[in-house]
Amino acid sequence: MVPRFCSLTAAQALGLLKDNTITVEEYALSLLDRIKERDSIVKAWAYLDPAFVLGQARTLDQIPHDQRGPLHGLAVGVKDIMNTKDMSTQFGSPIYQGHQAGFDSSAVAILRAAGSLIFGKTTTTEFAVANSGPETANPHDPNRTPGSSSCRSAAAIADLQVPLSLGAQTGGSIIRPASFTVVFAMKPTFNAIPLEGQTVFAPTFVTFGFFAHSIEDLQLLANVFALRDDKPPEDTPLGVNVEEASFPSGVADAKTLERIQKVIILGEAQVSFLKEYQVGKAELAEGIRDIVENTSNISHKEWMEASDTAVDEAPLGLGDMGSATFNTMWMGFHMPVINISLEAPRFCDQLLLRTSKVLSETLMAQGSWEGRL
Repeated sequence: MVPRFCSLTAAQALGLLKDNTITVEEYALSLLDRIKERDSIVKAWAYLDPAFVLGQARTLDQIPHDQRGPLHGLAVGVKDIMNTKDMSTQFGSPIYQGHQAGFDSSAVAILRAAGSLIFGKTTTTEFAVANSGPETANPHDPNRTPGSSSCRSAAAIADLQVPLSLGAQTGGSIIRPASFTVVFAMKPTFNAIPLEGQTVFAPTFVTFGFFAHSIEDLQLLANVFALRDDKPPEDTPLGVNVEEASFPSGVADAKTLERIQKVIILGEAQVSFLKEYQVGKAELAEGIRDIVENTSNISHKEWMEASDTAVDEAPLGLGDMGSATFNTMWMGFHMPVINISLEAPRFCDQLLLRTSKVLSETLMAQGSWEGRL
């Protein structure tokens, strides 16, 4: 029987892998065994080749101890909008069935250089924008949605199939699935991590992010991606300061911000999807065709004016991916966010992680993912 290493957090597994207590191959076998057991229920993977995974694992096991990277052997699921040189990247679209770019996105290349095991590609809605896609289930309740387009990366974490995974957020596609599936996630400051080599349909907002089992695991990724704060944290006593804040004039509530963001996203997406529309219109999801055809009747004037300037538990059913009302304002402000929602000013990502660690210890003690699966 394969040992159950799948229940380890990334930080726990890393210690065992680095000192050869377990091999990367043994660790990978445990994760593959978990996926084999649960994939028919969760359905989180768009591409997964067990033989290829084990080949990569054996290669990592041959690296001398003193040359092992900061993420040595840790398995990472990659959302299938990010190019991988040795796996297909299909963007959740029939237009790109079997497509292989032949090169890594910047984020994937950084993770490979850090010694991680690129495990496979998690499924996504079409181009990470359509509100439908593969029916990935919430591991805690298969009758409920795991969230929006990055939810498959969240589901793979929640079901103990990998300890780390990658996503991208335009509205709430990282922090909402994390809350629905009871895992940790971080959307860093806008543009803090490069987006080269992945599909970006709304460049004003799309932000790379990641999922994990703990704040310590998020910290591992934050360090590898060199997230640095503009200034060191103030030396203040442990506690909570409560201050009232108000929105700038003209954006008096979250609904206004949500509308502004929607206009910008739809305007930019019209341009981003023009090639796919002209090449394979009939195969595109109706929602994407509607964007290019501007069925929302957004004028260029409205788009330019806008550019100048999870509401409940996971819904029942897999068709409703939840509302982004509590997510979009932080995208508009380009602020770093963890789950729904802890926020910090831009380029205070490390401060946000430290604060989240303190708060998460209490929350995890009250009700965590541990022991639920």
